[in-house]
Amino acid sequence: MTPGNNGASTPEDDDPFGYLYADGQARGAQPPTASYGYPNAVNRARPVGERQYGQQTQQAPQAPTAQYGQVPHQQAYGQPNAHYQAPESLPGGAPATRQQGYGNGGGGGRGRGPNTKGLLIGAIAVVAAVVIGIGVAMLSDKDSENTSGNDTGASTSPTAEKSTEPSPSASKSKDADSAELPKAEAKTLLLGGTAAIASDIPGAKSDGGFYVGNFNSVGSSVTWKADDVPKGATYRLYVVYGVPGKNANATLTVNGTVQSRPLNLENFAKGPEGDYEKGWTYTWAAVQLNKGTNEIKISCEQSNSCDVNIDQLYLTNKDEEG
Repeated sequence: MTPGNNGASTPEDDDPFGYLYADGQARGAQPPTASYGYPNAVNRARPVGERQYGQQTQQAPQAPTAQYGQVPHQQAYGQPNAHYQAPESLPGGAPATRQQGYGNGGGGGRGRGPNTKGLLIGAIAVVAAVVIGIGVAMLSDKDSENTSGNDTGASTSPTAEKSTEPSPSASKSKDADSAELPKAEAKTLLLGGTAAIASDIPGAKSDGGFYVGNFNSVGSSVTWKADDVPKGATYRLYVVYGVPGKNANATLTVNGTVQSRPLNLENFAKGPEGDYEKGWTYTWAAVQLNKGTNEIKISCEQSNSCDVNIDQLYLTNKDEEG
């Protein structure tokens, strides 16, 4: 290379932007036709303003090249570009859409909210159905209680509390408790010793006013064959008697067994001494009897004071008062 000769290539030829300057254009500098700065590149640059919408390509007009030293016209920010076309104005462009406000429906752009009236009616219907169901259930329970509480005798099947047949033991016990217990009057008693039937002293309760007198001697006695005793148990033996205003006693024997305590024939009526008519009263003693027939004997023994008239003998259950 010699002075003044820069070779076949000049700096303008090497400058890829030489076509932008006047002297470069005078020397024949041309804009690149391939990708910028890379000849035969696969990806090619697309000129500014070229847009593709759908299958059509719109080529934007190329602005004239500015002369060297001139400042290209700058577009103010926010102002529309004269060469710009909106996408929706081009064939195949995006359709214009209208943004709809929240809660707005059709009908001329007027907003419509949810159907609150329908929701309210539905809620009221549900509440009414629940209330009706509760009422029906309560009425059913009440009817069942009334039915179970009324004893109408119309039950067709036995329940757990009721038995179709009474218990034999319970029926037997009930009959024993409610059965009439034996009772004896003066004329029905078996007399022994000097004892005799009399009726000259008023106030005796036996039929006809009879009683057993003349009992105040050793060996005198009355014996009662008590039949039909419903069950073996302890009973009260009541003796109706009269004394002449003073206390007396006698020996009690049950089914051949002498009782440990004498039969107390006290002057409970508080009658005056010697007055048999005002001395009528009664006493009782607990006795253990068998079911069926029992023999009860009242006798005057050596240890007794037997000035007494005997009227009646009868039995009651242990806890009953004669």
